[in-house]
Amino acid sequence: MKKIILAAVAVFGFAFAANAQDDDKATGQTAEGKWLVEINTGFGEASTSNTAFSLRSIDGNTSWGVGAEGGYFIMDDLALKAGLGYADSGVSGVDGRFNWKVGGKYYVASQFPVGLDLSGSTGNSTSPLWLGIQAGYAWFVADNVSIEPGLRYGLGLNEDAGDGDLNVFGINIGFNIFL
Repeated sequence: MKKIILAAVAVFGFAFAANAQDDDKATGQTAEGKWLVEINTGFGEASTSNTAFSLRSIDGNTSWGVGAEGGYFIMDDLALKAGLGYADSGVSGVDGRFNWKVGGKYYVASQFPVGLDLSGSTGNSTSPLWLGIQAGYAWFVADNVSIEPGLRYGLGLNEDAGDGDLNVFGINIGFNIFL
């Protein structure tokens, strides 16, 4: 677990160092002072802390989730983010779960998003915590809209999340609006 956290810190450190070398200010979608609204299709879908849209049916059991994330660019290319969601496993007698996520997202060269976050869930007497690392590509289809395919790895941090034994790898497509 220490190696994964160290790797995540190194990714952000390299990203900040690259930004420090660039004297040009970002003037586009990821400029300081802009807002980000993000809707994803299943980042962390297999974990219990989903802040994305998901729908899945296995053996007659249908589970679903809804959620969204938002962020504010505190400097060029770096947004602090938070997200909320609700998910229902579709299992009889099991209540739904409220999910949350906080973290940061850095756009390397204003086009390649990398993120680090802490996410969790509450419901049914459990509260799993996950450390998430993600990376992708931002395809700007309009001046203020992007589609972001990406990969995510979630590391369980406590007993309710498997203490690192139930780590989650996911593929996602995100839809973002920059305001």
